[in-house]
Amino acid sequence: MALVCPASGSPREAAALVLKDSEGNGMTKGPYLDGQLLIAMPGMSDPRFDRSVIYMCAHSEQGAMGIIINKTTPMMSFGELLSQLDLAEEDALSPPDQLMQMPVLFGGPVEQGRGFVLHTSDYFTEDSSLPVSENIALTATVDILRAMARGEGPERAVLALGYAGWAPGQLENEIQHNGWLTCQADEELLFGLDFDARYLAALRKLKIDPAMLSSDSGHA
Repeated sequence: MALVCPASGSPREAAALVLKDSEGNGMTKGPYLDGQLLIAMPGMSDPRFDRSVIYMCAHSEQGAMGIIINKTTPMMSFGELLSQLDLAEEDALSPPDQLMQMPVLFGGPVEQGRGFVLHTSDYFTEDSSLPVSENIALTATVDILRAMARGEGPERAVLALGYAGWAPGQLENEIQHNGWLTCQADEELLFGLDFDARYLAALRKLKIDPAMLSSDSGHA
């Protein structure tokens, strides 16, 4: 099972932009939700997204793709990921224990065997990194794992397996029907906070008291 895209392949494939238009081109950028957060409203019908906070990596008229940033994949860590990819025994790799124990997120229900790294843009490769915002990028090759293990990776990063995806117009419809709130992302919420604190922290960014929130509250 390929947990992370191979280093070869097109830049869009390596950056895991699985959403394509009718001509097979990667999603185009526009005034959408790229780089913002989705916050699940109470009453979310799909339990996989209950109390989820999703960082939006790509959004356009062709659809949307994001990574859940507050749920972990059971029994999976950076070290376990290296082992499954047969990278753990490479002589040049000697990651510190703290990195080896880094949890791997449940990024979403789609392609759960596919790996992604959301990270600060101090690490960026033209062939495999997708700029999401001014300071955040998405990379999906084993090269970034090797770089992290050598101490040459991004300053801040989260790893995930799988992603959340929406067909054209689907996300907009869910927002209109009060399925999601939206707010601006920040690096501390994305990289600094404990995973189980992120849902409430995202609501606080909107000055929302969770106790007063219902599925009929409307959207931001």
